[in-house]
Amino acid sequence: MRNKATVRLFLCLLLVGSSNAAWSQGASVWDGKWIADGTLFQVGVTVVNGIMKIDQIESMGQLWTNEDGEVNGNVATVSVNYAGATGVIQAELIDETTARAFAASCVPDFMVVCVLSKDRQAIFRKLED
Repeated sequence: MRNKATVRLFLCLLLVGSSNAAWSQGASVWDGKWIADGTLFQVGVTVVNGIMKIDQIESMGQLWTNEDGEVNGNVATVSVNYAGATGVIQAELIDETTARAFAASCVPDFMVVCVLSKDRQAIFRKLED
């Protein structure tokens, strides 16, 4: 059970399908508060000129850092550091209120968090204001 929670948390941290609505509305679809399914983990997202800023709202007590992300249509990438591992999370909008996030990279490979996150994804839901 703890391993599943660790995997979800890592994927959430290394955030934060496509739809025509997402493409037509541009980066503003990303703006808002997002929560990972099945967790309390929550981030705030703001996009300006293709640059994604992520604010920690509820990190479940975990210490992590991230760089500004990059948005290209319905896909965002963000570099994250957590528990001795460094990774890039790719998030993809499924629709205006749902995104899928996964670890596009994680190093060093031998870190438990990297091993557990391989081939896993987290679903995020956008919260209403």
